[in-house]
Amino acid sequence: MTENKAMKAQAAASGSAHDDLTNGESQSKVLSDSLTRLEEENKIIQNTINKLQEESAMLRELFDKASNELNNLKKPALLVSEVITSEGNHAVIKLPNGNKFYCNVSKDAGNLLPGDSVLVEQKSLNVIKKIDLCTNFDVEKYVIIEKPTESWKDIGGLEIEKREIQEVIELPLKKPGLFKKIGIQPPKGVLLYGPPGTGKTLLAKAVANSTKATFIEVVGSELVQKFIGEGAKLVKDIFDYARRHAPAIVFIDEIDALAAMRMETGTSGEREVNRTFMQLLAELDGFEHLGEVKVIAATNRVDILDQAIIRPGRLDRLIEVNLPDEKGRLDIIKVHSKNMNLNGVKLPALVPEMENFSGAEIRAVCTEAGYFAIRENRDYVTPEDFLMAIDKIRIEDEEDESMILG
Repeated sequence: MTENKAMKAQAAASGSAHDDLTNGESQSKVLSDSLTRLEEENKIIQNTINKLQEESAMLRELFDKASNELNNLKKPALLVSEVITSEGNHAVIKLPNGNKFYCNVSKDAGNLLPGDSVLVEQKSLNVIKKIDLCTNFDVEKYVIIEKPTESWKDIGGLEIEKREIQEVIELPLKKPGLFKKIGIQPPKGVLLYGPPGTGKTLLAKAVANSTKATFIEVVGSELVQKFIGEGAKLVKDIFDYARRHAPAIVFIDEIDALAAMRMETGTSGEREVNRTFMQLLAELDGFEHLGEVKVIAATNRVDILDQAIIRPGRLDRLIEVNLPDEKGRLDIIKVHSKNMNLNGVKLPALVPEMENFSGAEIRAVCTEAGYFAIRENRDYVTPEDFLMAIDKIRIEDEEDESMILG
């Protein structure tokens, strides 16, 4: 009996030890799972902190940038001025309005030379620094980057005019050695004159297309500026730019706005036009040779031009671009109708109906004929469309003439 009790006690003790071992293993597993979960949570929290730090750095950078931009916007603007003379830490500058001031020069400005562009404060007018402002700043807007698409084939008629402008402008640029062998200087420029719409600008575009020259196109009225001396400076900058980028062609359209006959008396505006005109004369026939720079001028009013611009040595060759003859009108209408869908149209029969028409008016006839076909919901143009278009253009011309005379 005593042995039974001992055995029971031993069994109870072993069961209790087994239970304690089981409970210890389960607690260890719980602790291990808790530790793993805490480590995962710690990683998530760490990743969140890293993202927040990155967002904070990005926001701080955006704030700094916005703050700097705001501070820059609050700063007063600086004036762009031109240096007249420089003496050590002082310089004489010229403001855009023409006033001159003797002011201090910052160390950051470096060595200043006459003609340099500098930034100055608005209040003290002290020089802050030199800027590398291009001297041809206003010139680049006149430069044609993409050459015109018009070629010699797109010009109907004008055979004599085309040959002359090719000899004066195109040949010296393409074969300069030929003139050196012969021992002559090619003409500097050419003046195209004649009624409106006869193809003067088209000839200049064809020359630009046929050469690899830099093409600078400017209207005469654009050279007349508001302040004294600005127009002359613009003319000088244009020709300086052309010399640096030679071979170059300078095309001045409506030159009568600038080179009209000079009067002894006039307003201040007229005197400024004369100053600009005299600068143009100096560029054409001054000490600095034009070299591979050619000038093409165009006008409808050759009768009011000053004789100084058309004398030999400046615009040497005067080419009259007149209304086309019968053969010229046929060539022009062929050019403008080559892409049209014609049905039964005989172009030679239309030419006599367009007597005294300019090239621009012949082009307008082709356009109007196409509109008459569109109004009839047709995809082709008939001879009747051309005849109605010719009548319409002629009536419009007569109305314009009556308004001018009236």
